[in-house]
Amino acid sequence: MSESIPVLSFVGRSKSGKTTLLEKVIRELKGRGYRLAVIKHHYHAGVAVDVPGTDTYRFAQVGADCVIMAAPDQIMQMRRVTGDIALSDIVADVRDVDLIITEGYKRAGAPKIEVHRREQGSELVFRPEELVAVASDEYLDLSVPQFDLDDAAGLADFIEHTFLSSGGVCSGAPSPCGPTD
Repeated sequence: MSESIPVLSFVGRSKSGKTTLLEKVIRELKGRGYRLAVIKHHYHAGVAVDVPGTDTYRFAQVGADCVIMAAPDQIMQMRRVTGDIALSDIVADVRDVDLIITEGYKRAGAPKIEVHRREQGSELVFRPEELVAVASDEYLDLSVPQFDLDDAAGLADFIEHTFLSSGGVCSGAPSPCGPTD
């Protein structure tokens, strides 16, 4: 994983609400002034990420190995790869953020917050000792911090204290770990 930027993975079963919860947490952390990178892990090849008919889509369709779209307010890059890329290799290219959040990457070594829904059964995907927290719509008898799925502020407080404060996981890291001015 990145030595200077903390990485935190949100994991859980499909349709557990990971994306919805992440939207809320990202909004909350951005409101506190943090710079965030988000990496979505997709398990199936052939995901379309560009709009058919655009120039960048057409370049990729004819075989370009790397397509970069640069505009005054953003840069987007698509690269062809021959297999699943390790999270550590992806985060090595991320710069100028305070925290890298992933959705997925269950097998990566990053700290994990599991998103759980009662309707999907009582079993978590991970053992409690493999998690830093759980977000759920029901109380579970666990030894890790738990948050309601609607408690984005509480979860953001936890993330801020654990991963972004001077006493947290990224303490002593060479890059800034707190909000930017």
